[in-house]
Amino acid sequence: INIPITQNVTVVEGAIANMTCRVDYNDNTSLQWSNPAQQTLFFGDKKALRDHRIELVRASSQELTIRINDVSLSDEGLYTCSLFTMPVRTTKAFLTVLGVPGRPEITGFTKPAMEGDVVTLTCTTSGSKPAATIRWFLNDKEVQGTKEVNATGKSFTVRSSLQFQVDKRDDGVAYTCSVEHVSLSKPYMTTEVLEVHYAPHLEITHSLIIPQEGQYFKLECVSIGNPIPEPVEWSKDGGELPDIERMIVEGRELTITTLNKTDNGTYRCEASNHLGSSSAEYILFVYDPNALGQHGPDHALIGGVVAVVVFITLCLIIVLGRYLARHKGTYLTHEAKGAEDAPDADTAIINAEGNHVHAEEKKEYFI
Repeated sequence: INIPITQNVTVVEGAIANMTCRVDYNDNTSLQWSNPAQQTLFFGDKKALRDHRIELVRASSQELTIRINDVSLSDEGLYTCSLFTMPVRTTKAFLTVLGVPGRPEITGFTKPAMEGDVVTLTCTTSGSKPAATIRWFLNDKEVQGTKEVNATGKSFTVRSSLQFQVDKRDDGVAYTCSVEHVSLSKPYMTTEVLEVHYAPHLEITHSLIIPQEGQYFKLECVSIGNPIPEPVEWSKDGGELPDIERMIVEGRELTITTLNKTDNGTYRCEASNHLGSSSAEYILFVYDPNALGQHGPDHALIGGVVAVVVFITLCLIIVLGRYLARHKGTYLTHEAKGAEDAPDADTAIINAEGNHVHAEEKKEYFI
């Protein structure tokens, strides 16, 4: 049976679709292409429908190929190739038209956002067919959004939303919306960077652990806040800095060029932005280097180390003495035993000699 042969075709909206119909043999019978509305497009090499987008590519007794330029979503459907024999034989081919999604847009950004605000970010893409997929990334980490799909004619509008409470740690975080679709070789992406304003927090760092008279000393007021809290105000014991010649303020730094005892006290830095103010304090005590030389922490450390070494040495001597005593024991000879019981030295010698005799006798007896 001579049946027309066709293939399904998939193209992207705006592209070109080639529809081919073939037969193995033909006895001078015409081939015909019809659209989904059953309107004849070409009968052999004769154009039947007035549509400038549709062209003839090849017409022969065994093939009829037509081209549809600038394909639209409305062109999608079931096309029919007919072979006009008795009876007429037909084969259908489905033309699938992919709707390319539009580039995504992110809405809902307030610049800047305030710490504590609840923000809803929405990513939208239109014109996809089938519906596109939206993915969210917070920096490089994927996060889940809430998806909504709406049909708009033959294509779809897809939205995905993220809702969260703004924290100061979100400042500078990049939110990326990625749109994936079968018609795209790589995803469409758009990125927005979140700016967060938050109240300041201050800390004071110092250049010396043990400040001593005559030394150069620096305090720095380290501030965290957005906008950056400015200016930084320095004070001492609740009042102005007493010696502006030695106490130099440069931005966030307070430098005392030559320390002395009059510098003792509580130093305070203050700064603010439109969301609030903050302060930090540092208590300065200036040491006498001579006093530190006699009773300073270095001597105390050395004394402690010496004490520990002496204690460990004594413990080792005691343990070693016990060990030697236990293994040596007290080995009394017969001579020593006799001498031990004697009332005086002469008797002890006699007893010792007697013990020698008895020992010899015992030896001879056993022999």
